[in-house]
Amino acid sequence: MSTKQIDDIDALIRALDTADALPGVADLRTRSYELLEPAPDASVVDVGCGAGRAVAELRERGVNAIGVDVSERMLDVARRRWPGADVRLADACDLPFGDGELAGYRADKVYHELPDPARAAAEARRVLAPGGRIVLTGQDWDAFLIDSDDPGLTRTIVHARADTIPSPRAARRFRGLLLDAGFADVTAEVRTAVFTGAAMLPMLQGLARAADAAGAVTGEQADVWCAEQADRAAADRLFLAVPMFVAAGSAR
Repeated sequence: MSTKQIDDIDALIRALDTADALPGVADLRTRSYELLEPAPDASVVDVGCGAGRAVAELRERGVNAIGVDVSERMLDVARRRWPGADVRLADACDLPFGDGELAGYRADKVYHELPDPARAAAEARRVLAPGGRIVLTGQDWDAFLIDSDDPGLTRTIVHARADTIPSPRAARRFRGLLLDAGFADVTAEVRTAVFTGAAMLPMLQGLARAADAAGAVTGEQADVWCAEQADRAAADRLFLAVPMFVAAGSAR
């Protein structure tokens, strides 16, 4: 692994830690656990487990939780933070479980990173026993709502950032993905996270820098937009709303 890859993963871990501390995020995780409806000692996989928080919280609920992630460095962090956690190196489209082996499947903020979310949903159906539950949560990267004096530039920045992601609109497709994969009793809901503090400035700046790198805006435009957002944060006028989509279903 290159130094840049390590730095990128470390930056992602910091971003996830910051997100986990934001209001409403813990409630959303709890909602995902409720929708899983796991029986005591049921085997549940958390796909894209990252640093392992959900695996640990599910274990505290008496669930046999197994985390999988494509990043060995992420898994190293999970093992350090949660000794004894069962975390494994695996891809969402090639899970290390037999047909019908699991009672539950959870993926949080994962499917937008996958080039083929439908393939991952089909793999989820394969590993779940009849009656097993699946829960998907995530944000739609093309649906960030940001207050700005320049709404046109803001739209350009949001869309340009979305276009750098493999499947930026996967979350709005969750219900269809589950139905197409053969799941029954599919439900969909949305919870909108609202942020008004300076803690979100690094994320907003990341949107602008990605749009600049993609050539959608100039460096000067990105700088001006970031400065405006910083001024808004200082004046308690920053506003960011992010719809978080949650879909659940049962294996037939």
